[in-house]
Amino acid sequence: MPYELFIGLRYLKVRRKSAFISIITLISTAGVALGVMALIVVLAVMTGFEEDLKEKILGTNAHIVVLKSTGGIDDYDPLIDRLKAFKGVVAATPFIYNQVMLSSGKNVSGVVLRGIDTKSDPLVTNLHKSLIEGKLTDLDPQASAPLSGAEPPRPGLIIGKELAKNLNLYVGDQVNVISPLGNITPLGMIPKLKQFRVVGLFNTGMFEYDTTLAYVSLAEAQSFLGLDDTVTGIQLKVEDVYKTDELSRQINRELGFPLYARDWMQMNKNILFALKTEKMVMFIILTLIVLVAAFGIASTLFMVVMEKTKDIAILKSMGATGRSIMRIFVLEGLIIGIVGTAAGVLGGLLIALNLENIVRLIQRLTGFELFSKDIYYLERFPSQVVPADVLLISVTAVLISFVATLYPAWQASRMAPAEALRYE
Repeated sequence: MPYELFIGLRYLKVRRKSAFISIITLISTAGVALGVMALIVVLAVMTGFEEDLKEKILGTNAHIVVLKSTGGIDDYDPLIDRLKAFKGVVAATPFIYNQVMLSSGKNVSGVVLRGIDTKSDPLVTNLHKSLIEGKLTDLDPQASAPLSGAEPPRPGLIIGKELAKNLNLYVGDQVNVISPLGNITPLGMIPKLKQFRVVGLFNTGMFEYDTTLAYVSLAEAQSFLGLDDTVTGIQLKVEDVYKTDELSRQINRELGFPLYARDWMQMNKNILFALKTEKMVMFIILTLIVLVAAFGIASTLFMVVMEKTKDIAILKSMGATGRSIMRIFVLEGLIIGIVGTAAGVLGGLLIALNLENIVRLIQRLTGFELFSKDIYYLERFPSQVVPADVLLISVTAVLISFVATLYPAWQASRMAPAEALRYE
């Protein structure tokens, strides 16, 4: 063991004369530990929320959408086969996207009407998994064939749980769908209206989707909107959701104008940027806790230097260089930082990995609901520990501790033996 490390460890031991310094050392260590623990827990929760949001976005929307800038896509079956040939594309499905109004009694709501192919859509999106009532195949016209002589049934419509609450609708109820793209008459534009029957409800866990989306079959959407055999675009599912940017650029190069591809990151860049920025800001803010603890480390070293003036002078008289003296106090401060960081990482991981159980325990003891599923639309309290984040936090905490030791250690290294022993 180098003698600098040996002396640094001896200076950390509790002694009767230096009890106050030892208390400050413990406080500094605890400060580093609390800062590291807070960083790990907060970043784990923010990462959990981010991943949960991405999962919901990708569950409702496709990874890549291919559109046409000059209107709808006419001959889309060959295009689907061509898109499936791209490396990394798993599945493809056509869709129709249009804004309409739903009217039920006195309740009216503007929604986005999506026409989907019930056979290929489950291969691309998770709409079928988010259904809480009904089946996706209930949208097919043949699913509700009329009896002989009976009135033809209304076409099927699947809406979100929250939208059903707003319009006071249940499965089996009829609802009017109104399209602003109606027929032109001598009296002007007359909106097109058609009655649909609610055949299913879905719950994606995102309020924006559950209140603004409604699904019908592709054929019914084409008939109602007067699109003949055209679709709005093609939805794609890919193998790696984090390489969609590169794949969408490749599709754009191959297909060319007027077709173009957009990936899920481009379509949701505002919310993804906001989450990333918020995570970065929280990291910077919580790092201030470690900085405060670093001032405690610096204060501790200043007091140790003042107390060990005689020891420093003796060491220098025995041949110790200024660099060795500086190394003693740098190692002492680093030990405080490393011990505090290790304790913080251990505590942070224990909390972050068991956060849901801890929240439940607090709610049970206090009787106060900290995490309401009705408000946050989450089935569980999200917490995801990323090893890279833990490593970054640990390295940052140790580096801050190291920087805090430099000035007091440098001051100790500049101490002259004669001046230090003059009044001894």
